Amino acid sequence: MRVRYGKARHRAKKRLFKEAKGRRGGRGKLLRTVKETTIRARVFAYRDRRVRKRDFRRLWITRLSAACRQHGLSYSAFIHGLKVAQIDLNRKTLSELAINEPSVFEEIVASAKEAAANA
Repeated sequence: MRVRYGKARHRAKKRLFKEAKGRRGGRGKLLRTVKETTIRARVFAYRDRRVRKRDFRRLWITRLSAACRQHGLSYSAFIHGLKVAQIDLNRKTLSELAINEPSVFEEIVASAKEAAANA
């Protein structure tokens, strides 16, 4: 007896078309094009989950650099001062403090400056 793949094949195609829903033209209607664009979309999604982390770190560093310059300190000197002062706050938290709590950030910058000067 021959093996028939009708049901499994239909299910697989249905899954692909469901994932391709909302795409324009053949990218949402033609099986071969749907496969290509779906695979490509998954590749971009995988890559960009990692890129997002890099982008956010860059944003936080840019914000911190700008905030430090307002207090007469470079970003690298600020980070060095934090390490010497043993202040273990990540860049995300520091960035949020610089935006939402400028007075607290100013104290942190002062202690980093002091620690860097003494080191």
